[in-house]
Amino acid sequence: MSKVHNFSAGPSILPQEVFQQASQAVLDFNGLGLSLLEISHRSKDFIAVMDEAQALVKEIYNLGDDYEVMFLQGGASLGFLMSAYNMMGANKKSAYLTTGTWAKKAVKEAKSLGEVVEVGSSADANFNYIPKGFAVPADSDYLHVTSNNTIFGTQIHDFPKTEVPLVCDMSSDIFCREIDAKQFDVIYAGAQKNMGPAGTTLYIVKNDKIGKSSMKIPTMLDFKTHAEKESMFNTPPVFAIYVSMLVLRWIKSNGLAKIGQTNAAKANALYTEIDRNAMFKGTAAKEDRSIMNGCFLLNEGLDEAIGQNFLDLCKEANINGLKGHRSVGGFRASMYNALPLESVETLVDVMKTFESKFG
Repeated sequence: MSKVHNFSAGPSILPQEVFQQASQAVLDFNGLGLSLLEISHRSKDFIAVMDEAQALVKEIYNLGDDYEVMFLQGGASLGFLMSAYNMMGANKKSAYLTTGTWAKKAVKEAKSLGEVVEVGSSADANFNYIPKGFAVPADSDYLHVTSNNTIFGTQIHDFPKTEVPLVCDMSSDIFCREIDAKQFDVIYAGAQKNMGPAGTTLYIVKNDKIGKSSMKIPTMLDFKTHAEKESMFNTPPVFAIYVSMLVLRWIKSNGLAKIGQTNAAKANALYTEIDRNAMFKGTAAKEDRSIMNGCFLLNEGLDEAIGQNFLDLCKEANINGLKGHRSVGGFRASMYNALPLESVETLVDVMKTFESKFG
């Protein structure tokens, strides 16, 4: 079978060696004669998986024992509420940077708990840029940002410097580049982009922020509950955590510096072609373009129906998952960590062929 170039926005491409190891674990885990899917989550074999996954996160991001790493459930959609519950202080006031659909949903959850100040929003231009130069009220309990916006193709390249605690939803660009993780008090991310299959959500929380909320928090939404039980207050999603551990091993072996360089090269190849090709136009401000999700449209004046010709050419080249989000249309090339540069080069070739045939 010919290679499929997987540009899916998520659940997304993962390293092939991870699939091979994970499939073996489903059949026989650690030579136990039992599947990973049927062993106790409290067995020494799975506890070793959880311990390694947590340790790898700290090692990759150069974090110490002043941070707690948890693998929970509910996706970032639950994280919107969970982060607000746990970070809301005595002022019951939070600051949010609104840069897309998911950031708007995070704002909605926080508003159910207290006052929300939107310190910046790019809604005026359909979220095609990242607001800059905004002021954060000093009495805010925290500032929440969304690092990458899958639908609109923007990404924060320089995180704001602020005196209040910084919370970040990194679901779609976690581990895609080198960052100073120590500037964040809370990072949360659904696994299904760069880290593993759908089913688990990573939380990285500074210890001094656990158990300090002014809110009465439901048991399952309290960071303290899960920190004290080492992510095993209830049965964890064992398969998703195991695969995430394998991907974290892969990330460690490659190094964030190399991964970031490769991701930048992929994005540069795509955006160079979008800017050159008369058939297409990018949707995001150039300085804020995402290295994870390249969003683009047909150029002005072109019949929308011709877009199907482009998708047909993509299908012939075994390119999958290129249609844009239903809310914005167009095209979206998601270039997560495991996508090889070769796949982007194949897409660029198809874009050139489309221009020569229909331009």
